Amino acid sequence: MLSFGGTKNGILGGEAVVFFQSGLSHDFLFLRKQSMQLASKMRFIAAQFEALLTADLWRRSAEHANRMARLLEEEVSRIPGVKVVWKVEANGVFAQIPRHSIEKIKRHYFFYMWMEEESIVRWMCSFDTTEEDIREFVKVVAEAAKG
Repeated sequence: MLSFGGTKNGILGGEAVVFFQSGLSHDFLFLRKQSMQLASKMRFIAAQFEALLTADLWRRSAEHANRMARLLEEEVSRIPGVKVVWKVEANGVFAQIPRHSIEKIKRHYFFYMWMEEESIVRWMCSFDTTEEDIREFVKVVAEAAKG
């Protein structure tokens, strides 16, 4: 089974579950409806998937998000007091930042605390993240980390 997250790739409210063994999907249609995951106008969601799966758009979008995460990793690693704690393998960067910088950064950008007790945050890049977005974010982080 594969959960294909459309929203992380630009689809508005669309997620797909792909079964590689049809026997595993036996009760899935019922479960989907019972858990209120059946949209009344499913064709509008499906049309987005059709576009995403045409001409490798999904792959280009994902590769771009991953490339932006690697750029973010490279740039924030230069900031004193900021440490990327796990290898960047997809579109997320997990970093340990000075505790005093968290609220300062949040005044400009929303992000999640991943491990609050260790001051580790999760920063995500997406299909529409630009290099300019990264540069602006890094400026805010660098300023906040100073104290």
